[in-house]
Amino acid sequence: MRIVLVGYRGCGKSTVGRLLAERLGLPFYDTDVLIGEHSGRTVRQIVDEGGWDEFRALERRVIADLPRERSVVALGGGAVLDRANVEALEADGFFVWLTAGTDIILERLAADENSVEQRPPLAEDGIRDEVERLLRERLPVYRLVADLAIDTSERSAGELAEMIAEFADRRLSIREACPQSGG
Repeated sequence: MRIVLVGYRGCGKSTVGRLLAERLGLPFYDTDVLIGEHSGRTVRQIVDEGGWDEFRALERRVIADLPRERSVVALGGGAVLDRANVEALEADGFFVWLTAGTDIILERLAADENSVEQRPPLAEDGIRDEVERLLRERLPVYRLVADLAIDTSERSAGELAEMIAEFADRRLSIREACPQSGG
């Protein structure tokens, strides 16, 4: 089973993912990092030079090429908008949607020194309007793919990693006890 972390920017996918992978002794894959390694450019450079279509094509390729092994995968915030990405992961993926309120997301983005340098703005409007609009647009998709949703607003990354690990352990135990149930 792959644990696939989804959600908007600043909800903790990369930070929680690293801790969770360490806790479970599994490989960790951050698709934005893999895209950067594959292309030799930051997400911002890719979008500035080739647009969102080029970025999404690289993202689709990286997700399709992920090793099919037990692992923890942190997806970029918009990755689940492409059905091909979800299909590449859903057969053996357990999707965990990390959520946070707009104010928390804005605080986290402002505190992230690399955010502006590494990540392009997604829209021409102000950051608050952008976050609120994209959260509204993506909410139905996040909700649709999520096997589990966790609000990250009031929990540390360590607490979140532990919660997800315990849930994954229980889910695996159920699958092993009742393999025909599919978990």
